[in-house]
Amino acid sequence: MPPDLFPETQVPVGLTYLPGFALAEEAALLDAVATIAAAAPFRQMATPGGKLMSVAMTSCGDAGWITDRRGYRYSTIDPQTGAAWPPMPAMFRDLAMRAATNGGFENFIPDACLINRYIPGAKMTLHSDADERDFSAPIVSVSLGLPAVFQWGGAKRGDKTTRLPLTSGDVVVWGGTARRHYHGILPLRDGEHSLTGRSRINLTFRLAL
Repeated sequence: MPPDLFPETQVPVGLTYLPGFALAEEAALLDAVATIAAAAPFRQMATPGGKLMSVAMTSCGDAGWITDRRGYRYSTIDPQTGAAWPPMPAMFRDLAMRAATNGGFENFIPDACLINRYIPGAKMTLHSDADERDFSAPIVSVSLGLPAVFQWGGAKRGDKTTRLPLTSGDVVVWGGTARRHYHGILPLRDGEHSLTGRSRINLTFRLAL
């Protein structure tokens, strides 16, 4: 294994890797995503600097994450539809709570789920999740569809990063002292998945409000 890829037994402190944790629910989760996207369509948003993100996004729950010239923030209203975001499915919340408990964070009840859609070449640059109100709550990330490479860094953007290959059904949980560590996704490689085709869906659960 290349030195910049860490096996499950050497996952850094603050990060919990749960391979295949959501695989049994893969099809049902994707069906729920399709229902959410029918009400709140995927869209590519622009950063405050005007750069279009390569990842298409939508949300469900009490709030959704948005970005535009005014900055990064959560909103209880979908600016594209003018309506509230679709409610978070019970199976989403249950999965996030079970995963968080496995990561050592009991009593986590997410109020927002950001849903990212990657196509070949799309990526998520290194960033720190800093728009939530309560940093004591963890982040729970669920991978569905095409495989991806997760980058995990430190408390500073320039800290050394390590890489974790993720496949459909894998879940990653981080929190505590690592809650605001930098992380991202390398450009998605082309491929074909039986349920998502040439795309990857990522669910990220947070306590936003």
